[in-house]
Amino acid sequence: MILTAEKERVRFLKFVAVGAIGSVIDLGIANLLTHLLDMPLVFAGSISFICAVFSNFIFNRYWVYPDSRSRLLMHQLGMFFLVNSIGIAIRIPTLHFVEPILFKMFENIGHLASATSEFLARNGTLVLAIGIVMIWNFFVNRYWTYNDVD
Repeated sequence: MILTAEKERVRFLKFVAVGAIGSVIDLGIANLLTHLLDMPLVFAGSISFICAVFSNFIFNRYWVYPDSRSRLLMHQLGMFFLVNSIGIAIRIPTLHFVEPILFKMFENIGHLASATSEFLARNGTLVLAIGIVMIWNFFVNRYWTYNDVD
């Protein structure tokens, strides 16, 4: 298993920290776009995802994998972005299909107001999508984008 080595566990924890920062960026921008501009979650979540990807790439390149500099910056960014593009292909259906289910659950089972149910459903869906995509991103980036580190 990849996480049996101490160095890999530290990398994973750093990756999770970077992911947490990216999640704050992701959730913040998505909430701003949906609340202020009344943008649908799929569109707002796509824009916020791209912003988080750039942030995560910088942190990953310079903090999580500082010894991974055998590739040119733009080449590595392209690889990272490709992995994350597949991640967004996982994310969009999750956002699209899970949000209505959670909304109904909060509204009907939880007996919550519509605005509260909408807020909880939107953010619950985002958190779920972030978690699923984080697992994908870590393993694929570790073995492909940053495979030049020991």
